[in-house]
Amino acid sequence: MEELVSRIAETIRDDGAPQTLVAVLRGGGIPAVWLSHKLQLRDVRGVEVTHTADDSTNAAKTPHPVAVNPASLGDLTGRDVLIVDDVAGTGHTLAAAARLAADAGAGRVRTAVCVVNEDNRTGRLPAEAAVTYIGTITHGWVVFPWEGNDEHEH
Repeated sequence: MEELVSRIAETIRDDGAPQTLVAVLRGGGIPAVWLSHKLQLRDVRGVEVTHTADDSTNAAKTPHPVAVNPASLGDLTGRDVLIVDDVAGTGHTLAAAARLAADAGAGRVRTAVCVVNEDNRTGRLPAEAAVTYIGTITHGWVVFPWEGNDEHEH
């Protein structure tokens, strides 16, 4: 995981460091904080956007991503914002979070994920439309170290 986040951070630096990181909660919280340290950024915010019905493996999707308390983003007027999540499948969650940042006034919005799950992308948004920075691409469900590996823990 550290190698993925380091690689993402280096690519972001090459494009210019953002002013604000926004974690898509819950999964994007840990990668966002990790990136904030690597990029030496202190302005880290969070917004809860969900597109799965629960935390189980291969969980069903809700019809549309649901934002909980989008006002938690605060005022982003003119800011260069990076939206961070752990995984992207369809790309709809990231796209929804990016729209929320734009609606909060962000001047530039980019997105980063540790993993793109290709199995969930068939017929969905193309990766480049939803994700600016990708750590790696995989096929199949991903369980991150911070999630545990016991189905009953979720």
